[in-house]
Amino acid sequence: MIEFKSIRYKNFLSTGNHFTEIQLNKTPNTLIVGQNGSGKSTILDSLCFSLFNKAFRNINRGQLVNSTNEKDCLVEVEFNVNKNEYKVIRGIKPNIFQIYMNGKMLDEDASAADQQKKLEQNILKLNYKSFTQIVILGSASFVPFMQLSTANRREVIEDLLDIKVFSSMLDILKTRIKASKETLQRLDLKKETIADKIEMQQSFIKQIEETGQNDISEKKESILQILLETDEYNYKSAELLAEVERKTEEVQQFCGASDALRQLGQFKGKISNKKQHTSETLDFFKDNTVCPTCTQDIEDGFRLNKIDELQQVLTSHEDNLQELEDAIVEEEKRQQTFLDLQKEITTTQNELSKINVRISNSNKLRASLEQEIQTITSRLENRNSEHEKLSEYKAELRQVLADLKQLKEEYGYFLQANLLLKDDGVKSSIIKKYLPLINQQVNKYLQTMDFYINFTLDEEFKEKIQTPVHENFSYESFSEGEKMRIDLSLLFTWREIAKLKNSVCTNLLIMDEVFDSSLDGFGTEEFLKIIRYIISDANIFIISHKNELNDKFETVLEFTKTKGFSSLRA
Repeated sequence: MIEFKSIRYKNFLSTGNHFTEIQLNKTPNTLIVGQNGSGKSTILDSLCFSLFNKAFRNINRGQLVNSTNEKDCLVEVEFNVNKNEYKVIRGIKPNIFQIYMNGKMLDEDASAADQQKKLEQNILKLNYKSFTQIVILGSASFVPFMQLSTANRREVIEDLLDIKVFSSMLDILKTRIKASKETLQRLDLKKETIADKIEMQQSFIKQIEETGQNDISEKKESILQILLETDEYNYKSAELLAEVERKTEEVQQFCGASDALRQLGQFKGKISNKKQHTSETLDFFKDNTVCPTCTQDIEDGFRLNKIDELQQVLTSHEDNLQELEDAIVEEEKRQQTFLDLQKEITTTQNELSKINVRISNSNKLRASLEQEIQTITSRLENRNSEHEKLSEYKAELRQVLADLKQLKEEYGYFLQANLLLKDDGVKSSIIKKYLPLINQQVNKYLQTMDFYINFTLDEEFKEKIQTPVHENFSYESFSEGEKMRIDLSLLFTWREIAKLKNSVCTNLLIMDEVFDSSLDGFGTEEFLKIIRYIISDANIFIISHKNELNDKFETVLEFTKTKGFSSLRA
């Protein structure tokens, strides 16, 4: 059971920089009064903020800080759970979230979300929705049970009946089912892989034993053939190499022909020029008897002697030219022979290179065949180890099959458990067991408030309402005052169920403006009887504008507002 002892707050909403403290377990019933905006409902927001980090009313977290001081917003709530004393401190500007147990601060989690989860699941064992269904009934942002969605209704009931553990178990189970399914897939793949390895190993051993010697014989025959071909290539290579050496020596005899041709050509050009000049001079003396330059007569004796002399020189040039022509023809023959020999050497060298490549390839092929023979020989010598490897594969396959069998059995159990933990499984059976009690309690409180209808919830938490006038009525068909009676009856019922289950049983019940909104005078009297005589083990706080109710409560707390700050009148 949760016993709330006190709450204190400062710089929270309209509260100033001094703590406002309220004892929550002092008297059985307390009336909180005050004008609008005086801070009566602040207790609801401060309580929800301290426990769940959000206000009861629709107020943003940043707006909870007093707008005048704008800092040091702090709320502290103290409560007992069984024999442990707890204190939760939460603040804004700066942000504070501390949990104390028996005077010692608990280790803070890495994130505020994890710390909040620990507070709700491990200490309070209820969430915001459940808290506002059994502890607080307000006129502002409170959503009555009948206005919640089906999923949220189920969540509240599961909290009350302490069967949310099945939902948590289902979440864990779903994770395990997913992991088991993935493991099954991996094991199936592993099984197929090992089976393929066994098949390949068996084929490999069979190949070693049946074809090993034949392969060796065939490869040795191929090596012999390669050696014979290599010998032929080596012989041919030697012949070609000798031919290259012979032609290389022979070509030396014809070296320099190109240089000689170049020199002979130069000589031929010079002699041709001299012959041309001599011929022109000879033609001059033959054709002229008077010098064209000085116009003097050329003596015949001189002219004839000159003609004879030039004729001899011209004949000499012609003889020299003929000798050069013969020499050039001879050098050209030597040059052509040189080129032909060079071409033959190049061709022979190319053929020699091809043969050397063939020899190299043959040697590589022979080395490869010898390596294969060595490998096959090693396999034949070590086939016992191959049989051992096959045995290892088979043993591994047996282990995988055993693991698969065990995991499939476990997976089957998980699926069965999954069926049990679903909403229509164990939880449905438990809820079905408590539904008659829930309906009985609701109708008891309705009759106590002189509201004679037959109200029942089914397993889907949908209402069925019968009245003396109508057989089938819905919650929305009633007036606001009648709806309020139903909401109060459900609230009291949830507290009874929580107390019975000892799941989220608490001493605190706070109702905001219940009398001011929908309950008429007659309903108010019946309601006061309930909280005074029937709910006798709780500390009930009623927030109201009606000062005429003061004498009906043991304690009255009055809030006032002075200079913009709310305070509790002493």
